[in-house]
Amino acid sequence: QGFSLTGPRNFDDPRNKLYLAVIEMVRQYKPKGFIIENVPGMATMYDGQVKDEVLARFREIGYNIDCRILKACDYGVPQMRKRLVFMGVRNDIGTPHFPDPTFGPTTNRPYRTCRDAISDLPTRLNNLGAEVDNYSSPAYTEYQKIMRGNCNTLYNHVATNHKDFVKETIALVPEGGNYKDLPAGVGESRTFHMAWTRLDGNARTVDTGHRNLFHYELNRVPTVRENARIQSFPDSFVFKGSRTKQDRQVGNAVPPLLGQALAEELLKIFDKKD
Repeated sequence: QGFSLTGPRNFDDPRNKLYLAVIEMVRQYKPKGFIIENVPGMATMYDGQVKDEVLARFREIGYNIDCRILKACDYGVPQMRKRLVFMGVRNDIGTPHFPDPTFGPTTNRPYRTCRDAISDLPTRLNNLGAEVDNYSSPAYTEYQKIMRGNCNTLYNHVATNHKDFVKETIALVPEGGNYKDLPAGVGESRTFHMAWTRLDGNARTVDTGHRNLFHYELNRVPTVRENARIQSFPDSFVFKGSRTKQDRQVGNAVPPLLGQALAEELLKIFDKKD
């Protein structure tokens, strides 16, 4: 709110508490390095003033810092999720360096797809499922095996109980399509970006965690576990609280595989110093 278009855009506005809290924490504890993640729009907000102020503040307290917009799919996450990432390294340790992509056109590994991520999970055609359940099939892909790990219990895979007319409307949306593919007079109130979008099973998915996304094949929204798989959370990670809270936890998170890639890159920088 402190960056509001109608306000003075004061970086030190108390309402900018998340930025200020991170800066203060780094100032106090002086870690070897740190990572900050935010939406890509922050890079250009107010002609880049906010981004530049973040960089300047950390440089003032003794950190080499850089930022870059990264795509989660480049690091094995089966979705097209772009995020602005700041990496700071204490001056006496070294300089930031972002990890090279491990998937995509610059590598010999194709991007992981939505089908790669969730095709082994029960369809929930005959029942909605339970918060604690069992797998009904083996893992088919390398990614599914990684997500399952040593987990023998299926958590958070509960389908939404849609009304028949909702399922009938979802059925009208083709794989990879959205509200624009609906017949005239259907879904015309849902015209915001991403509304009534059916996932493309053969591609990297769009950003996840939305209640307006549909399964690539089934006429329902994805379960929490399906969204968690698309975010790269291992199946052993159990989400608590109401369905709304679980969806929010999944959707607001940094994809674990992206976080891992960044952490491993920081460790390489630290090891060079040691």
